[in-house]
Amino acid sequence: MPSPVSRFRPVLAVAVALVLAACSPTFNWREVPIADAGLVALLPCKPDRANRALPLGAESVQVDMAGCETGGATFAVAHASAGSPAQAEAWLTAWRAATRNQLGAAQLTEGAAALQRATAVPAPVRLDAQSAQPGAARVQVLWFAQSQKDGSVALYQATVLGRPSSPEAAKTFFEGLRLP
Repeated sequence: MPSPVSRFRPVLAVAVALVLAACSPTFNWREVPIADAGLVALLPCKPDRANRALPLGAESVQVDMAGCETGGATFAVAHASAGSPAQAEAWLTAWRAATRNQLGAAQLTEGAAALQRATAVPAPVRLDAQSAQPGAARVQVLWFAQSQKDGSVALYQATVLGRPSSPEAAKTFFEGLRLP
């Protein structure tokens, strides 16, 4: 004859499975330091990190990246360091142009943005791109910079690629960017 405890084991196993599933949400927000420049980003999942050379105009610039994919979208922040405000302006202009070129025939909306403690020159810029093709990924980008104590300028590109399953995810990501 089965004991009273053994009769409840299947029910208990299902309850434990449901509790564990509830403990791993799609958007598990965490603060992530970006490079050594001081930016803290709020990412919805554990980021992977990488670096690569990015052609910006006539120069090849070393860019550090942190990003992750969850809930139907990729969330990423890229960082580069320019030696002067003039170089920062040129690199951000080239970075924006390269991104627009990659988006091809997508419908683009680009305009001024605001981020506390970001430089006025180069000024923060926001881009929203939507492809005319049904089901194509949406791209949201924010470029901004911050002057450093040593005279260099930290440059950033924050990106959401795709359609997050939560309508508030992109807003949370962009509002979670904090400069020191």
